[in-house]
Amino acid sequence: MDGVLDYIKKYNMIKPNEIIGVACSGGRDSIALLHYLNSIKGELDCEVVAVTVDHGIRKNSALDVDFVMQFCKDHKIRAYKFKGEALKVAKEEKLTVEQAARKVRYGVFETLIKKGLVDKIALAHHLYDQAETVLLNIIRGAGLAGARGMEPVRDGIYIRPLLNTPREEIMSYLDEFGLEYVEDETNKDNTYARNYIRNVVMPTLRRQFRQVDRSLVKFADICAKDDDFINKQFDLHSVIEGKDFVKVPLSFFYQDEVIVNRILMRVFKRFALQDIESKHINMVRQFALEANNGSIINLPFKLKVAKEYDYITIGAIKKIVNFGEYPFKSGKLNIDNYGTIRSTASKVKTEPKPHQHIVDAAAIPDNAIWRFRQEGDVFTPLNMKGSKKLKDYFIDKKIPQRMRDTIPVLASGNNILAIADVEIADSIKVTDSTTQFYKINYEKDLI
Repeated sequence: MDGVLDYIKKYNMIKPNEIIGVACSGGRDSIALLHYLNSIKGELDCEVVAVTVDHGIRKNSALDVDFVMQFCKDHKIRAYKFKGEALKVAKEEKLTVEQAARKVRYGVFETLIKKGLVDKIALAHHLYDQAETVLLNIIRGAGLAGARGMEPVRDGIYIRPLLNTPREEIMSYLDEFGLEYVEDETNKDNTYARNYIRNVVMPTLRRQFRQVDRSLVKFADICAKDDDFINKQFDLHSVIEGKDFVKVPLSFFYQDEVIVNRILMRVFKRFALQDIESKHINMVRQFALEANNGSIINLPFKLKVAKEYDYITIGAIKKIVNFGEYPFKSGKLNIDNYGTIRSTASKVKTEPKPHQHIVDAAAIPDNAIWRFRQEGDVFTPLNMKGSKKLKDYFIDKKIPQRMRDTIPVLASGNNILAIADVEIADSIKVTDSTTQFYKINYEKDLI
């Protein structure tokens, strides 16, 4: 594996003092990568640790983990082992076993990174894996984004030092150092799409076209350059990202189909989905252009798509109905599925800041409470004379229907005095005669 170190340096994969977690199943590729990185850690000035995950799919999977742990003990490599339940995840979330195993595995990686136990995760994908991935993506109907295959470095976290290394070099490395490894019996199960490509399709192509792997990788490199150029032609600054959703301006969907497809692929990448197909992209694009406001459709992987006035919302969309009443008073109020409201009494008049209301303290009735909307609520917006139904006000402000029950309102009976972080009623506005103020600050959760 003579070219691996140069490949690592070419893409600046590893920086001094970083802790590199090597995802190790005990198979030949991951054992070779773990041993190799450990052998050059001094030259790279980094620390190498192993990360092994028992997905709970096979009877012998626990033995594979034991093998990795013993290998690490023999080579004085620190290791982390984890147990997952991919079959349970697949059933509960209606995923394939492959998808569920990947979700379990990457959940472990993300946890290690968040806890600061590793800085990066090294994956053992090699050149043949790249060729298989490109071909599989093409078969699934991918465009340039899929045809470019796997990245040497993804998200600045996941690195693939062997991505330009053919399998023969890995096998030679194992033989040279006498390294043992385990065989995953599921690798021979051709009911898995990737295994069918690996065990049936690629060997057939190699017999006829000896350079097919290199040719597919070269094709992927060309696609990557073209894809990068096209992606530079648009920006996503107006896309809103929440904790588990993305809001895409409806206006984006009136652009050329090529641009729309790329925008949607970026969105789906936000959810770390690898099996999105062109039919899903087409479904969302058609939905955005033709569906009525307020409509919702289901996508695979528990994702939903909602058309909400000027936006298409994609993610784990759920309607939350809040209940509860909270007397209005100074101090901090935490409200589930909304965030925090902090009310502070003051004698100093200032201009309101973003996410803040300043109101006349004397104008707030003693019976004022924070609650959620109810039938019969009316609201007189700031600097307006006539009142309107709260429902009509929400419609005028283009607040999505599924969100209306999550916004706290300050109410006296059915009279709405303030809508959290939206607007106050004319009756509690600050006037020239106001001497006592309430500064109300809103800190919303991104839900």
